[in-house]
Amino acid sequence: MNHKNTTGSCLCGKIRYRFEAPIKIFQYCHCSRCRKFTGSAHASSIIVDPSNFEWLSGEEYLGRYELPEAKHYATTFCKNCGSSLPWLAQSGKTVVIPAGTLDEDPEVRPVQNIYYADRAPWYIEAGSLKKHDALP
Repeated sequence: MNHKNTTGSCLCGKIRYRFEAPIKIFQYCHCSRCRKFTGSAHASSIIVDPSNFEWLSGEEYLGRYELPEAKHYATTFCKNCGSSLPWLAQSGKTVVIPAGTLDEDPEVRPVQNIYYADRAPWYIEAGSLKKHDALP
């Protein structure tokens, strides 16, 4: 595994972060919490140790929501543009990074789907759908 630094940001660019490999795992999560927060079929999450993560700018724009009944789950977002952002698990042991917020290729790829039994009933594997390089 490489040890490069990878950066990310929110849609408006006010918040920026950086993390360093090694990562713990890169996975897709299909749980209802991740679907609700991302507004998508699944979250694409890179998980790292908190010591390998740092905010570079815009921390004053961070919002956080901790689901009261959850042991680990939380969300972090930009209060200006609403983008999902990396969040520290309630346990404090991991940082979950939404891969869609990366500014560059992390040079790692997802290795598993979790909570696949809870996937959305309308979910279709992306590889089986028509592909267009731009808006058709």
